[in-house]
Amino acid sequence: MEWIGAGSLLAWVWLLLGQGFFWRTDLRLPERRDPERWPSVAVVVPARDEAAVLPDSLPSLLGQKYPGRAEVFLVDDGSTDGTGALARELAAARGGLPLTVSSPGEPGPGWTGKLWALRHGIALARERTAPEYLLLTDADIAHAPDSLRELVAAARSAGLDLVSQMARLRVVTFWERLIVPAFVYFFGQLYPFRWVNRPGARTAAAAGGCVLLRREAAERAGVPEAIRHAVIDDVTLARAVKRSGGTVWLGLADRVDSVRPYPRPAELWRMVSRSAYAQLRHQPLLLLGTVLGLALVYLAPPVALVAGLAAGRTAVAVLGGAAWAVMCGTYLPMLRYYGQRPWWAPLLPFTALLYLLMTVDSAVRHYRGRGAAWKGRTYPAP
Repeated sequence: MEWIGAGSLLAWVWLLLGQGFFWRTDLRLPERRDPERWPSVAVVVPARDEAAVLPDSLPSLLGQKYPGRAEVFLVDDGSTDGTGALARELAAARGGLPLTVSSPGEPGPGWTGKLWALRHGIALARERTAPEYLLLTDADIAHAPDSLRELVAAARSAGLDLVSQMARLRVVTFWERLIVPAFVYFFGQLYPFRWVNRPGARTAAAAGGCVLLRREAAERAGVPEAIRHAVIDDVTLARAVKRSGGTVWLGLADRVDSVRPYPRPAELWRMVSRSAYAQLRHQPLLLLGTVLGLALVYLAPPVALVAGLAAGRTAVAVLGGAAWAVMCGTYLPMLRYYGQRPWWAPLLPFTALLYLLMTVDSAVRHYRGRGAAWKGRTYPAP
């Protein structure tokens, strides 16, 4: 039992110091200054059955205070809840940036629905405005009035091809508080933002809710055609841009927020499980390694502490308690970012167990032909 506790503690020391300081939450938009000329921007919003959230998100895009030319293209991807009509009504009532609502029809062979919608919106924007930048943002994301201005200024000032902000997700219910901060924490552990932002580093990632992309970089990378099959489209997009020589930046947002509620655990479960096995490239060995790794890193510390105390084995209890303490310490910055109480930190092993089960469920769904299912569509492994 001692070796399990020791292995877990060593793993946490490595994660604390050697994994790109993933646990820090101080990465915001890089230093920026206003450009001499503000480039044109097309805001492309793929939307499928989003009538419930559009009143909280779309007006924030139409109301952007951007000094240059900007236009919003909302792509109604086969909605059955009146998403397109509602978008037009909101634009007529609120005014602001010009809005074009269009529909691409059913996805072509080999395309996921979101990327098919993005392809249609980007093509329409090229024809209409020939924009220098594309803001790819989800229909459930609300932006502060100066969001577009700040993104463009950051991209121009730092010479970046892709600037992405991880939107602050909604955290209101018990289950959102338990699962959502950990979602961002685990994402940062898998793709340390500092590694993503390092020129020449292989690590690449983006947060699909808010991506500003230079159009020339998109064309050089062959986006979106080159990634048309991707279920995890944001990470795949960043990889394509980086592989083609582009520069990528990813950080946390202060004034870009998701307005989508997840009031019940089943909805959060679906959010994670629909793409978890795709993240592992549908490889059984990677799934096995992930399960064992999560068990050693997150589940072993509390088990070692309790077992050590129960059996009177001080060394086991100390090793398990120390590993659990380091784990909690790395989670506290994310809890503070989300405005949550510190006492949520000791519950991280339980949350990790839920994520482990979601990942296994994702694999089971895949082999039953129901993997990567979202809003009535199921996508096979590419």
